[in-house]
Amino acid sequence: MDAPAKNSAVSRVLAVAGLILFAAATLWITYQVKVNVQGGRGRGASHELGSLKLGQPAPDFSTLDLSNRSIALSSYRGQKVVLLDFWATWCGPCRMEMVDLQALLDKLHGPSFEILSLNQQEPVDQVSQFIRRKQYGFHVLLDPGEVSAKYGVRAIPTLVLVDTNGIVQWLQVGYSHDDNELDQKIRNLLKK
Repeated sequence: MDAPAKNSAVSRVLAVAGLILFAAATLWITYQVKVNVQGGRGRGASHELGSLKLGQPAPDFSTLDLSNRSIALSSYRGQKVVLLDFWATWCGPCRMEMVDLQALLDKLHGPSFEILSLNQQEPVDQVSQFIRRKQYGFHVLLDPGEVSAKYGVRAIPTLVLVDTNGIVQWLQVGYSHDDNELDQKIRNLLKK
């Protein structure tokens, strides 16, 4: 076998191996989300996320936003219903979720509701450019990994709804285009 043919064969083997690894990683992530995280219920709302459960206090955190200001979840207590969104720019389902979150924010925008969008370990310039280009209006925070660890986030996107008392009221792992349940939950919390 001559050198060009040998290089071509090696390239094909590497390409196939890469595809197999990609498929295996996809299956593993799907298993983690659907079976381990959501108890086999498929996508949508969950009752727990790691050690975090509905009806329990949301772990407090403090992290920087895109303007380099420190933002603490506890600063919203007693004032706002907060939706936490764990995401990354490279995550396709996260990007789809963000379009829906912007529509939700446009519908429910007011002094009693806030979306804190926690980017997962990406450079501030990359995140800023993405948010500016898409013209999203929610508050974007930079999570170096500590916040997602506190919340038991194992897959993105992950949403956590926190009421004005700091109690977790709703959890979702994975993208779900049907946001009626979340919309209604937020509206009910805003009426209290």
